[in-house]
Parts: sequence; structure tokens; C-alpha cells
Amino acid sequence: MNKKDLRKYIRLQKQQFTSQQLVELSLPIMKKLMVHPRVKSAKTILMYYSLSDEVNTHEFIDELVAAGKTVLLPAVISDTEMEIRHYEGAKDLLGGFFDIMEPVGKPFTAFKEIDVAVVPGMSFDMRGNRLGRGKGYYDRFLPKIPQAYKIGVCFPFQKLPGIPADENDMKVDEVI
Repeated sequence: MNKKDLRKYIRLQKQQFTSQQLVELSLPIMKKLMVHPRVKSAKTILMYYSLSDEVNTHEFIDELVAAGKTVLLPAVISDTEMEIRHYEGAKDLLGGFFDIMEPVGKPFTAFKEIDVAVVPGMSFDMRGNRLGRGKGYYDRFLPKIPQAYKIGVCFPFQKLPGIPADENDMKVDEVI
């Protein structure tokens, strides 16, 4: 299956669930993430503020802030680029590109300080390959943080034995 067809297939899989069911399916994933040794020891974490069809990260992000972690979220700034910004609470968010809630404020550029990056995806495989939504934002950004441990998060039905990947596709270190 090519990338376009695989994205379509995953979207159909997601549509079998209500928003509430997806929130419930997110809970065990976020519990694993909360106790993950890399997350527990991290000082600075790049997260994503989930869309309704993604693993729900909203409460987890606030728990990280409450635990004293520096939390960063992406903000799309053009058709090809995203930057990351500090998140300290819901007051920091405004609707951005693609109706994604994004943090306001100055860009965070001390990339070497990022310990862990939690990355969304349409699908992941057992080798850490990631299929995104097709715009390449993370594939262009992740090379800027080579030291960060990259954790892909997805629902169980999004984990596949193999997905198409090429030299531009950035892998994650682990999939939860």
C-alpha cells in the first residue's frame, strides 16, 4: 500500500470510533508514557496538542507542567515549517493552521535542551518508521534534535508490521 492509500485506510479505521472512545483508548497509552523512564527523567519535553482523532494528550501535557517539566508544543508557521514554543497552560493556546491549538509566544530555539520528543503519526511500524499526515513538518524538524529520545504514540490499530518509508522519513526510537 502506498502512503496516500495507507493514510486513507487509517482515517477509515479512526472513523469507527467516537471521539469519546478515542479519549478512552488514549488513557492506557498516556499512563505508559507518564511512567516511561525517559519521560520521568526528562527536564524538557516536546509534546503535541492532539487533534480529536489522535491519542489525546491534553491532560497529560498539563500533568507534565504540574510536575515541573518544561513543555514545548509545535506551531505551524508556513506550509513547510513549524517552530516550537513554551506551554505553561491552556491560556497559552490559540487556534492555528489546520485548526490545531498552538502556543503563542516566542519560539524556543535551545534545541539541545530537549530530552524527549513525543511524536504523533498516522501509523508506525515495528522498526520505528512513521507515517505522518503528509506535510513533512516533523520530518523536517526532528533532525534538529538528534539528541532527543523520540517516542511515537498511536492507537493499537495504527501499529502495522511495516509502512512505506524513504530517506526523508524520520524514525522514532520507540512506539507506544
